[in-house]
Amino acid sequence: MKNGISKELAAYLIAGILTTIVNFIVYYAMLFIGIDYKISNTAAFIISVIFAFIINKKYVFLSDKSYFKEFIKFSLGRLFTYALDIGAMIILIEVFSVSEYMAKLWTNILVMISNYLISKFWTFK
Repeated sequence: MKNGISKELAAYLIAGILTTIVNFIVYYAMLFIGIDYKISNTAAFIISVIFAFIINKKYVFLSDKSYFKEFIKFSLGRLFTYALDIGAMIILIEVFSVSEYMAKLWTNILVMISNYLISKFWTFK
């Protein structure tokens, strides 16, 4: 059992890194061309959720259940972490004057941990 948990966690970390790269590329590219950080973050969220669902379902949790049902659960879980993400970013940027780039890095730590717990214990259970 311990080996299974270790393999799953390692696969999740790799998937999380890939998803984070997708998320950051979209976010930073949109910032670079002058799009507001809230819109950039929302677009990055949507694209990375689709990417993350596929990679988590097929390679991390090895789920063979219904795509539709799991995608709905996955999306609902991600909406929760999106609220954490955008809320924390707004507070960091607008209240504490943290740069849009650093705020994204800090909030992603919270998001990755929350996403794993939601996926592990609810979405792909």
